[in-house]
Amino acid sequence: MPQPPVPPSRRRVLLAGAGTAAALLGPSPGAAVADGRSPGPGTAADPLQPYASYWFPDSLPAGRPGDGITWRSLAAWTPEGDRDLAFNTATVPLAERFTPVPANTTARAGQARISALAAFDHTAGNPSQGSATADYYALTHWAYLDELVFWGGSSGEGLILAPNAPVTDAAHRNGVPVLGTVFLPPAAFGGELRWTRDLVRKDAAGRFPLAAKLVQVATAYGFDGWFVNAETDGGDAALAADMRGFLKALRAAGSGHGLRITWYDAMNVSGRVGWQGALNDRNQAFFQDDAGPVADSLFVDFRWSARSLAASGRLAGRLGRSRYELWAGVDVESAGWDTGTDWDAIIPRDRDHVVSYGFYRPEWTLRHLPEGRTPGRFHAADDRFWSGEGLDPTVPGGTGGGWRAPAAAVADRSTLTALPFATAFNTGHGLRWYEDGVATADAPWNHLGLQDRLPPRRWSVRTEGQRPDVSLDFADAWRGGSSLLVRGALGSPATVELFPARLPSGAATVLDLTHRTDPASGPVTVEVAVALREPSAPGEPAPYAYLPAGTLEAGGGWRTVSLRLGPLGAGTLHSLGVRLTGHDGAAVAWRLGCLAVHEGTVRPAAPSGLAVTEAGTANGTASLRLGWQRATGPVRHYELHRLLPDGGRRFLGGTCGTAFYLPGLRREPGEKALRLEVRAISELFTRSDPAGTVFPW
Repeated sequence: MPQPPVPPSRRRVLLAGAGTAAALLGPSPGAAVADGRSPGPGTAADPLQPYASYWFPDSLPAGRPGDGITWRSLAAWTPEGDRDLAFNTATVPLAERFTPVPANTTARAGQARISALAAFDHTAGNPSQGSATADYYALTHWAYLDELVFWGGSSGEGLILAPNAPVTDAAHRNGVPVLGTVFLPPAAFGGELRWTRDLVRKDAAGRFPLAAKLVQVATAYGFDGWFVNAETDGGDAALAADMRGFLKALRAAGSGHGLRITWYDAMNVSGRVGWQGALNDRNQAFFQDDAGPVADSLFVDFRWSARSLAASGRLAGRLGRSRYELWAGVDVESAGWDTGTDWDAIIPRDRDHVVSYGFYRPEWTLRHLPEGRTPGRFHAADDRFWSGEGLDPTVPGGTGGGWRAPAAAVADRSTLTALPFATAFNTGHGLRWYEDGVATADAPWNHLGLQDRLPPRRWSVRTEGQRPDVSLDFADAWRGGSSLLVRGALGSPATVELFPARLPSGAATVLDLTHRTDPASGPVTVEVAVALREPSAPGEPAPYAYLPAGTLEAGGGWRTVSLRLGPLGAGTLHSLGVRLTGHDGAAVAWRLGCLAVHEGTVRPAAPSGLAVTEAGTANGTASLRLGWQRATGPVRHYELHRLLPDGGRRFLGGTCGTAFYLPGLRREPGEKALRLEVRAISELFTRSDPAGTVFPW
């Protein structure tokens, strides 16, 4: 992509606005990928690999794109002509959420919320359905987020980036809307004002064709709206008026589909770029005008101060808008939890929160780790970022001048409102894939669409003795790539609080617990902690009843225990956890592989029509695109397996959609044809009958 003549300092990056950092600091297009993924769409190495879609508004750059990049015009896009649409379509609906009693006395409900602008890869490098590496930003702290922006866009790849399906599906499962990015970069980084004019151009009838296209993209792909960032300078008041009209058309066309717009504080009413660090008369027209809302929220540039945020909140109120529709930008890309921030300007301790806030590039929790980083190290860093240094949201600290973790200020939310509910503590990436405690694929992987709902409060542990270590661990699992691991000497019983919930509970309700100990573990007595009432106040423990689930000795293998909740009486299940008791001072290493609450299990209906839709061969390998028809009735996701000549089965991947790409399959000894099958998986992880197909070698 075009680069400035002099390497930028950090100050210059910040002064150029949030988008510039994405252009400067992301991987360069076409660069080799360390984990062995193919370089991009349309290349000789991997012509069938689908990637998240990206476009220029209409006219394309001069010259030729770099390796692995395809220049496309949004004006020319149609769903019918989108070869990768089936691979990029998210299918999980946006779940409803509720706010449980906060885990501590400082977290506020109904006040500041959090947005995050996260780059999962460079613009042209986001695989549609995961990839063969565990080194991935597997975001799991959805409970504190109100909006996720799938961040990207560059002058050398494309300016408009649609989220890939795995990110949207994972976010929706946790009730978080996902926005695509429209990024018009500064001229110093390749931005051209003609692209801004292309975006807001009107047709002969005075309509905005690309506003309609953006709505069509979001509804076809299944995500929730757009983050619009106009940072190309040189415009005039007429261009600003056209941009405002474009935003109003985008919002009007999207409102019937539940779409939303976040506007970034860059272009102002003069048409020039002048970052305000506030909501004021220079940018108010892009947030609200005399006719009503123009954007649903405003991301306030990093230049804010305590005074400007306070004034912004007051102005939002005078406009009849919530002050919490303003996101104060907090740039954590380079320093993470060491970022210097005037937290009292946003979320003061002694009065109402002033505005909401937005993290720019929280994937620092992955990127700052040294080479050789593991999923476990990433999640340890990510937990610290969101929960605080003590890794316990019931006592998050963070009320001084240092890092103020989200758990210290923002009440978490939950989507556990209906049966059945099940989790195998799968984070959406792993070193292997497990089914029923057996590894059925021995290779790293990532696919956030397969991520389970995970404990939001990492880690709430109540004990009168030494606190054990609690983590998401990747050395063994019951299903997926990870399990919950509790380690330590349990001199006193320890209750690990897992899920706030509002699940119906009655005579037919059953709770299933699948667990084991590691070979070096001491014995541990396990009880399921169930609360049919909410805690009495923020920070107080739930009023648990404890149901015995047995005593496990060292290394006895996975065991499933089914417990009926009927004896507790009918009501609402408000909290789920486990209580562990050690014996004779021996340290324990106990794993929770699966937790489920239901009123009976049913196998899902089978999909049908599995077929190879495209195929390519190179160097003795076959790469295939597959498609099938959706099973009738509810389906959590689909899983694909290869049937081996010796009668075994190998996991190849999974998706929430009905299309999948399989790269680089090699012929097994004695194999005359490649035999594949796909099964539907229910919310309780029960499997349907398979649909199969054969590809001859």
